[in-house]
Amino acid sequence: GVKLLLHGLCSNTTVKSLDLKGNNLRTVGAEALGKLLRQNKSIRSLILEWNSLGVWEEGFSFFCQGLGANNFLQRLDLRNNQINHQGAGELAMALKQNTSLQELDLRWNNIGLLGGRALLNCLHSNKTLKRLELAGNNVPSDILKAVEQATDHNQDRQTILRETQNRAHILSKEVLSLKDEKTKQFLDLMDTIDKQREEIARSGSQLQEALDEQHSIMNSLKAKLQMTEAALALSEQKVHNLGELLNATKQEQTSMAECHFTELQQQKQEGADREGKLLRDLSAASEKNLLLRNQVDELEKKCKVQQDQLFQVKQDLTNTTAELKLRAVQAEERLEMEKRRFKQSLEDVESLRLKEVDHMTQHIEASERSMQDRIQRLEAIRMALEEELSQVKAAALTERGQAEEELLKARNQARLEEQQRLEHLEEKLRLMTESRDEAQNCCLKQKQMVAEAQAKANQLSLHAEGLRRRLEELQQDLNSKEEEKVTEVNKVKVELQEQIGHLQAERTVQGGLREKIAALERQLKAVSSNHREALLDKEGEISMLLEKLRMKEADISRMREEEAQRASFLQNAIMAYVQGSPLGTHSSRK
Repeated sequence: GVKLLLHGLCSNTTVKSLDLKGNNLRTVGAEALGKLLRQNKSIRSLILEWNSLGVWEEGFSFFCQGLGANNFLQRLDLRNNQINHQGAGELAMALKQNTSLQELDLRWNNIGLLGGRALLNCLHSNKTLKRLELAGNNVPSDILKAVEQATDHNQDRQTILRETQNRAHILSKEVLSLKDEKTKQFLDLMDTIDKQREEIARSGSQLQEALDEQHSIMNSLKAKLQMTEAALALSEQKVHNLGELLNATKQEQTSMAECHFTELQQQKQEGADREGKLLRDLSAASEKNLLLRNQVDELEKKCKVQQDQLFQVKQDLTNTTAELKLRAVQAEERLEMEKRRFKQSLEDVESLRLKEVDHMTQHIEASERSMQDRIQRLEAIRMALEEELSQVKAAALTERGQAEEELLKARNQARLEEQQRLEHLEEKLRLMTESRDEAQNCCLKQKQMVAEAQAKANQLSLHAEGLRRRLEELQQDLNSKEEEKVTEVNKVKVELQEQIGHLQAERTVQGGLREKIAALERQLKAVSSNHREALLDKEGEISMLLEKLRMKEADISRMREEEAQRASFLQNAIMAYVQGSPLGTHSSRK
C-alpha cells in the first residue's frame, strides 16, 4: 500500500507535508521513499517516526541516496527508527549532497560515537542544516555541543545570508525603480523637449513664412508705390505741360487782345479781378488743404500714438505670455488665430489696396482721357481762333477801304464776339482750374494712400519685429529649458553616482563580512581539528584506561578466585581440625 501511495505522490505537485508515523515500513517502503525524494518537488516536511528503517540497510541506503538527490525537502523526522552508526554514516553522505534540508530529528536511535562523528563531519560541508536532534543516541556530550555549535553557526550564516539577500534584493529593486523613474523622467523630458522643439520649429517656420509673405507684400507694395509715384510724376508733368500750354494760350490771347483791342483792357481788368477772386478761392482752397493736411498729420500722430499703445499692449502681452508659461498652448492657439486674422486682414488689405489701385488707375485714365479730350478741344478752338483771326485780318485789310460804318459795325460785332470769346475763355479757364483742382485732389488722395500704405508698412514692420522678439523669447525659453534639463540630468547622474557609491560601500561591507565569515569558518575548522585531535587523544586514553580496567578487573577476579580457593582451603582445614580435635567428638556426641 505504501509503495502505491508513494508512486502516486511522485508526480504530485500540491502535497507539502507527508506523515507516515508508525506504519512498519520495510525495504520496499524505504526504496519507494528514496524514489519519491528523487522525483517529487513539492513535499517540504516528511515524518517517518516509529518505522524501524535502520534495520533494513539496503533500503535505508537507497532512501539516503534519494535524500542526497533531493533539493526541496526542509524537515525530516526519523525518531525511533533503530538507525545505527552505519546508517548515520549514510545519512552524513546524503547531507553532504543535500542543500535544502533545515531540520533533522534523529532522537532515540542507536547512532553512537561513530555515527555522531560522521554527522559532525558532514556539517562542515553542509551549510543549510539549522537543527539536528541527537538525544537518546549514546552520543558524547562534547559531540552534541559541537553539533549544536555547527547548527547555530549554519543558522547564523543563513540569517546573515537572508539579510544580505533581502538587502541586496531591496537595493536592487530600489536601484531598478530609481533607474526606471529617472529613465521615465529623462524620456519625458526628452519628449517634452522634442515636442517643444517641434512646436518651436513649426511656429518658427510659420513665422518665417509669414515674414517672407510680409516681405514679399512689402516688396510688392514698394514696387506699386514706385509705380504710383512714377504715374504721379507723369501726371504732374502732364499737368505742368498743360499749365504751360495754358500760359502760352493766355499770353497769345493777351497779346492778341492788346494788339487788336485796346478797349478790352477794362474787361481784362474785370477778368483779372475774377482771376484774383479765383486766386483767392485757390488760396482758400489751399488753406483748406493745409487744414486738411494738419488734420491728416493729427490723425497720423493719433495713429502713431495708437500704434505706440498697440506696441505697448503687445509688449504687455508678450510679458504676460512670458510670465504665464503654463498657458503656452492657449497662447500658441491665440497666435495661430492671430496669424489667421492677420492673414485675413492682409488679404482684405490687399484686396482693398488692389481695388483702390484699380479705382485710382481707372480714375487717372479717365482724367487723362478727359484732359486729352480737353487739350484736343482747346487745340481745335485755338485753330478755329487762328482761322477766325486770319479771316478777320483779311476782312479788315479788304474792308479798310470801305466805309467807317462797316468798321463800327465790325467793331460792335467784334466786341460782341470778343465778349462771347472772353466768356468762353473764362469758362475754359474755370474748367481748367476745376480740372487742376481735381488733379491736385487726386494727387492728395494718392499721397494719402501712399501715407496709409507707408503706415501699414510700418505696422507690418512693427508686427514683424514683435514676431522676431517672440521668436527670440521662445529661443531664450528653449535655452533655459535645455539648461534646466541638463542640470536635472546632471543631478540624476550625481544621485546615481552617490547610490552607486553607497552600493559599492555596502558591497565592501559585505565583502568584509564575507571575509570575517571565512575567518570564523577557518577558526572553527582549526578549533574543530584541535577538538578532533583532543577527542582522538582522549579516546586513546579512554581505550588505554579501559584496557587497564580490564586488566585490573582480571587481576581482581583472579585474586578473588585465589581468595575463594584459600578460604575453601582454610575452611576445609578448619573443619578437618575441628573434627580431629576432642571438641569435635564431644560436639558430635551431643
